[in-house]
Amino acid sequence: MTEQVHIQVRQKEANLYASHEDFHTIFNEDLKELYQLSFLLTSDPAKAERCLVSGLEDCVSGNPVFREWARSWAKRAIVQNAIRELKPRPSQSNSPLSRAMFSNMDEHSRGPGGHFEIESVLRLPAFERFVFVMSALEHYSEHDCALLLGCSVREVREARGRALEELMDSSHMESFAEPTVHEQTR
Repeated sequence: MTEQVHIQVRQKEANLYASHEDFHTIFNEDLKELYQLSFLLTSDPAKAERCLVSGLEDCVSGNPVFREWARSWAKRAIVQNAIRELKPRPSQSNSPLSRAMFSNMDEHSRGPGGHFEIESVLRLPAFERFVFVMSALEHYSEHDCALLLGCSVREVREARGRALEELMDSSHMESFAEPTVHEQTR
């Protein structure tokens, strides 16, 4: 009887953790979203593909993770591979906005259409792009961003400020380039 109970306990534990099949399913179902994350981080299709494939390999061969965390873990594996691939480092800036702290990202992370254009994000310098994607799009905390990027929380805040400033500038430039409804009717 104890052997049977021991087997049942093992089966229950096994059901708590994501299996190889679970990760294959996640990467199949969320392929477009996971590739987009990888592409936004790397800004290069070949590097994005490498990070995506490496992320799957890491998930399948890595340490066990709870099934309910598997999707987050898959994204984190892609982020970590992109960091290893590009090794983004903080840049120094004396911009007054680079010292700004944004407490409410939703308030500052949207252009006129409620989002930033992908091209604008891809034009950001590597470190600023990583910080923006991780903090604003993937909702990593400042502390998690700093830990993964190997920098200070202050450097994350400064990079996010520079990224938002650049993105806001580019969204304003794009809105000036587009004719308004009134101008189109003339």
